[in-house]
Amino acid sequence: MTLINQLQELEGGLAILIDPDKTNQRSELEPLVEKVNLLDPAFIFVGGSTVDEDDFENCIVVLKELTDIPVIIFPGSFRQLSDKADGILFLSLVSGRNPDYLIGHQVEAAPHLRKMNVEVMPTAYLLIDGGKNSSVAYVSQTTPIPNDQTTIAINTSIAGEMMGMQAVFLDAGSGAKNTVSPSMISDVKQNIDVPLIVGGGIRSVEDYEAAKGAGANLIVIGNKIEEDMDFLLDLMNITIKENFTSN
Repeated sequence: MTLINQLQELEGGLAILIDPDKTNQRSELEPLVEKVNLLDPAFIFVGGSTVDEDDFENCIVVLKELTDIPVIIFPGSFRQLSDKADGILFLSLVSGRNPDYLIGHQVEAAPHLRKMNVEVMPTAYLLIDGGKNSSVAYVSQTTPIPNDQTTIAINTSIAGEMMGMQAVFLDAGSGAKNTVSPSMISDVKQNIDVPLIVGGGIRSVEDYEAAKGAGANLIVIGNKIEEDMDFLLDLMNITIKENFTSN
């Protein structure tokens, strides 16, 4: 089964985001991946807005040694590529109007990806205002969609799907004060026929449950699980209960 097919079948699945700019050495990754393996998320995302190429590659290599969970690149630029990864979110920042992030980086990356045995997952990427100026907004020089402007998010997501994107990603950004609102998640989900990924500001089980209840196929959580063991344990308990119920 392809990664995109796995994504389509998820209902409130988990992805753990690792930023190689913050965590890239084996000594740092081993204890983190031990926790991630216990949680057993659907995917591990790897990427960041400003990452050294060597740190990025080393992070991917070590992760593939330490886990069987699919490792997917969540790129901040065309330089964040690795043939060691299982897949890549081929992002187009459709919520902005910066041509470099709409198509420029994709053109740079395309010939390299063509030579790699990495599943390419075309994804419409929408930056949503999370109450804090995110690194993505700063680096891409784009303005996030206000969290209460659901119609803009819906129409932008529909446009991304019509352009052939296989998934939509609503992201409030790393370190966001506010998550993408459940009402926006629900309204976007009802108007698209591709999987919906949601991330940014997920700091509690309540945040996770709200995004899941609103219809997100995949919910992305960053370094919160490393900082807060109780959050990790709560997520594990949810996963165990769901697996028990489904069986």
